[in-house]
Amino acid sequence: MKNQIVTTQRILLFILGFTWISGFGQLSFGDAQKINDGWKFNLADTPDAKNVAFDDAQWQGVDLPHDWSIKGQLSPTLASATGYLPGGIGWYRKTLNVPAAQKGQKVYVYFEGVYNRSEVFVNGQSVGKRPNGYISFAYDVTPFIKYGEDNIISVKVDHSKSADSRWYTGSGIYRNVWVVYANPVHIAQWGVYAYPTVTKGKGVLNVEVEVENGSSSKQSLTVVNELIAPDGKSVAKSTEKLSATANKNQKVTTTLKVSNPKLWDLNSPNLYTLKTTVLKDGKQIDVSAVKTGFRTFTFDPNKGFALNGKWQKVKGVCLHHDAGVLGSAVPKDVWRGRLKTLKEIGVTAIRTSHNPQAPEFYELCDELGLLVLNEAYDEWEYPKRKWLEGWNYGTPGYEGSFDIFADWAEKDLEDFVRRDRNHLSVFAWSIGNEVDYPNDPYSHPVLAGTTATGFTQAQYGGYKKDAPDAMRLGAIAKRLVAAVKKYDKSRPTTAGLAGVAMSNETEYPGALDITGYNYTESKYGSDHKKYPNRVIYGSENVHDIEPWLAVTNNEHIFGQFLWTGIDYLGESGRWPSRGFYSGLVDFAGRIKPRGYFRQSLWSDKPMVYIGTYIAPADEKKPSKDAWPIWNYDNGKTVRVVAYTNGAKVRLDLNGKTVDEVKNYDKNVGIITWDIPYTAGKLEAVALDANNKEVARYAITSSTQPVSLSVKEKSVTIDKQKGIAQIMVDVLDKDGLPVILSDNEITCTISGPAKLLGLEAGNNSDMTDYTDNVQRAFNGHLLAYLQSTGQGGTVTVTFSSQWLKPVTVTVNIK
Repeated sequence: MKNQIVTTQRILLFILGFTWISGFGQLSFGDAQKINDGWKFNLADTPDAKNVAFDDAQWQGVDLPHDWSIKGQLSPTLASATGYLPGGIGWYRKTLNVPAAQKGQKVYVYFEGVYNRSEVFVNGQSVGKRPNGYISFAYDVTPFIKYGEDNIISVKVDHSKSADSRWYTGSGIYRNVWVVYANPVHIAQWGVYAYPTVTKGKGVLNVEVEVENGSSSKQSLTVVNELIAPDGKSVAKSTEKLSATANKNQKVTTTLKVSNPKLWDLNSPNLYTLKTTVLKDGKQIDVSAVKTGFRTFTFDPNKGFALNGKWQKVKGVCLHHDAGVLGSAVPKDVWRGRLKTLKEIGVTAIRTSHNPQAPEFYELCDELGLLVLNEAYDEWEYPKRKWLEGWNYGTPGYEGSFDIFADWAEKDLEDFVRRDRNHLSVFAWSIGNEVDYPNDPYSHPVLAGTTATGFTQAQYGGYKKDAPDAMRLGAIAKRLVAAVKKYDKSRPTTAGLAGVAMSNETEYPGALDITGYNYTESKYGSDHKKYPNRVIYGSENVHDIEPWLAVTNNEHIFGQFLWTGIDYLGESGRWPSRGFYSGLVDFAGRIKPRGYFRQSLWSDKPMVYIGTYIAPADEKKPSKDAWPIWNYDNGKTVRVVAYTNGAKVRLDLNGKTVDEVKNYDKNVGIITWDIPYTAGKLEAVALDANNKEVARYAITSSTQPVSLSVKEKSVTIDKQKGIAQIMVDVLDKDGLPVILSDNEITCTISGPAKLLGLEAGNNSDMTDYTDNVQRAFNGHLLAYLQSTGQGGTVTVTFSSQWLKPVTVTVNIK
């Protein structure tokens, strides 16, 4: 794919309904059931817990997904890298009754993700180990099952290397778990693979179906593939015969042709359904219903990226997998809200930093119309620095996942690709992030500084001859790229390079199809000239306008990925610090000022926002982080900043225009005024080039807080683990938000629901997050409630000393 225009035309899928629903890709076994409820948990190493007769009566009852770290106590004695939260060793147990009617069927247990170093036992027998905490895996437990009886599933999770990551990972069975009953002859795990070509209005869906014959005899089968359009009409169908050899997997291929298919894109994510049926003697023995859609993409070293033939800049963000107080066990509805907020800002792509996300995450990106750069690794064969006392402070640790790389790298990567290759949203595979960071751990003579290489000074502390040789990077990259292409040649491979100057001396960039540059915008031009066939983009960038101008001013740079889209736990500063606070959106899912600044650059919808602050005398450029506060000492000079995509902005104070209307400068991105403070209403009015109003935004001086408020006093959720997200605001006597308030708020619940957590978005609040009390931050507090499986009415009351309380009714149906 290198040294030429890379054009990929692809149709991808995700499973619904009765298939291996949200994690098994294309594989269906007739009856897939979540087994998330009714587990027992103990945070201690109890090896005897694998035994059937073990007494777990005193263990804690938990439902999955479950992250035990987030329920721990924050402590400055723990590693800042993982958010000052604990790891440890934990055991889970569940009683699973397998009906006698299932005798003759195969039984599989599927885990979407267990962090980390897990071992699974069934009725006392070990069925497998999986050290990678982000990879989905399944075990055939048929030989160990007792039909018509209770069976004991035991899972050991070993996160005793609790500082093994540069960010918060969580601990435990933090994603869904399934049991699947299957005919011995069925579609293989992740066994349906489909991709299209689209030419002049004609679409061809190429389908590959892998069938596993787990029986001891040869089987004569019929495989039927049918494509159903968004309107429910069947538009293509094919039937193939397959002679399946005993105890082997075999594949059958076919094509489905469609005229004028509706394309999937960012604004109209049109989805088809691919139904795959396996028949024996005319009787259905397996079926898979898969959502799918047509789209094409093109990567060009000179023109960048095109989706469905439309050249565009990718407006991306990097995302870790936690959600503040929820840790790594994040419900799908929470991710839905977060991704919709990012789309509102103007985000078009997500980089899964730096590991595979939960299967539900990709389903949402398919449904909402978001591209995904899917990433697998943050370290390879050697460990990186893990900061223990604060980011870039003190003496680092060196725990990590490097010790499993030799044995598991290709296997994990292959499973990663096979699981996600049918998701429409995925447009590239990343094999690593900053594995080439100079001297962490690899080094190269170029870092010493020589005139031959163009460097006149030592870089990154100079060349360290005793460090691992950076020339190894190329060989490893080639191995990983081969593992990706073994199961998907339709998308480009990539990586986020931290030490581009060093890596250019190796074969690493040349092993990739497209090359990500982390924070090295200065090399966009020179490397384009030196490597004219290299497709370049910003794989990690800061929020300032200059890196974005480096994208818009260079046609060959196809986009950027901001660090980050949402605040995340871990990679914390010195205590007190929960995590990294660089997101467009905070822990509570609210857009921060820099999110509105980015919206002014990325959104097509007319907008304007104003924030204020006291500008320091030595300020070099206006802030992108100005909060919407209008409370200062009378007469104090206040800097007002406006973020807008309008042509100009008028500033009004108490109905009167302040100063002159100011024009927007795309090279600055921020309009400023310095005015004396006067209490009242400050309002920005965005105008187009013809002075017509297109948007407005106002902030008002508030007084003392007097009450709590919610936007909706009645909400309805599903009784099966439905999620209510209730945002509480602190108001003054006039009903205005008090942005500066930090009142302590208590949440009490009556009815069939439980509190998952309270999140205000305050990065420096290190108090107890496991109870029902939390301080507001910027005048807000978010409560997560989950139904417990019963219908009824839940009364939720939020109260705070000296403030009028508010009550919310949650209807569970």
